[in-house]
Amino acid sequence: ITVLISTHDVDFAYEWADEVMVFHKGSLLADGTPQDVFSRRDLLARANLKPPVVLEMFDRLCQKGILKSSLALPKNMAELESYIEKVNLNTLSGGKVTLKNAEKKAILVVSFGTSHEDTRKVTIDAIEEAIGKTYPDYTIYRAWTSKMIIKKLKNRDNVIVPTVREAMEKMAEDGITDVVVQPTHVINGIENDLMKEDALSYRDRFHSILFGDPLLTTTEDSHRVIEAIAHEFPQLTDRQALVLMGHGTTHFSNAIYAALDYTFKDAGYPNIFLGTVEAYPSLDSILKLVKCYGPEEIILAPFMIVAGDHAKNDMAGDDPDSWYSRFTEEGYKVSTVLKGLGQYPEIRQIFIDHIGQVIGE
Repeated sequence: ITVLISTHDVDFAYEWADEVMVFHKGSLLADGTPQDVFSRRDLLARANLKPPVVLEMFDRLCQKGILKSSLALPKNMAELESYIEKVNLNTLSGGKVTLKNAEKKAILVVSFGTSHEDTRKVTIDAIEEAIGKTYPDYTIYRAWTSKMIIKKLKNRDNVIVPTVREAMEKMAEDGITDVVVQPTHVINGIENDLMKEDALSYRDRFHSILFGDPLLTTTEDSHRVIEAIAHEFPQLTDRQALVLMGHGTTHFSNAIYAALDYTFKDAGYPNIFLGTVEAYPSLDSILKLVKCYGPEEIILAPFMIVAGDHAKNDMAGDDPDSWYSRFTEEGYKVSTVLKGLGQYPEIRQIFIDHIGQVIGE
């Protein structure tokens, strides 16, 4: 029995019909399967129709990189839900290219960057080397997100470091089919958001694009970082306070700094404090908290992947507004440790494990 229905209900027609014909002003605009017809946005616009909700949702999830657009179009919400259930929601994925030949895999390590070669060698370089040793089947690529630092290195040293987009272009030219993007960012902030946008703009060139998490993403990450810091300062006494200087951001993810400062205390380290240069907790806030604890000596260390400009100048510099000067002015004996987080083996392992979580190892 053939059943013919005339309707403007695109959601009903998409899920129910075997064949769809779209008419407009007495003329036949299209005739085909629901998937073929309702995926043509230009056609639907001419007929003053909107795409079915399930296709709208599917398209948006693909644009955000949560689902792959190479998947078959879901026929209904149940099929879309089945796609979502299979996704690791801690990662984003993209990619539209169908894999025809053997896969060629790469890991793109994305860092903010630094113009200081000494700290780069023992932090960013060390992270990349550790990742390469752990995942020998992957080619390691580099990208930095700070265009200012990239420009400075080019003008000063004639050293070329690619942006995320340039690195994605290079990998496509090299025939890479599957990419894992692992940031060395501390938090899921603005730099991380922009990195994902840049990488996913190349989804048409790759079979898959996966993203590992920044350093502080889960509660487990926070506790592992706390233990890594504690292991680096095993001789810390009750008369000393370790003050860590983070960067800080206007992004809502900045709340992790205050939360981690509290977690240090909750984990049994009442004399470890975490502040930021550009946000909250500020130096003024940390000074008050440290004063309440009452130590005799302050140890300053960067809570950043590299010990670059902020660590050498804002933290350990002689400027009256530096953290070193401010704590000295308060009467404390102050020492500094210019060691970026990237130098800590346990921190590097967290990034390695984040890649493993993405690729299933």
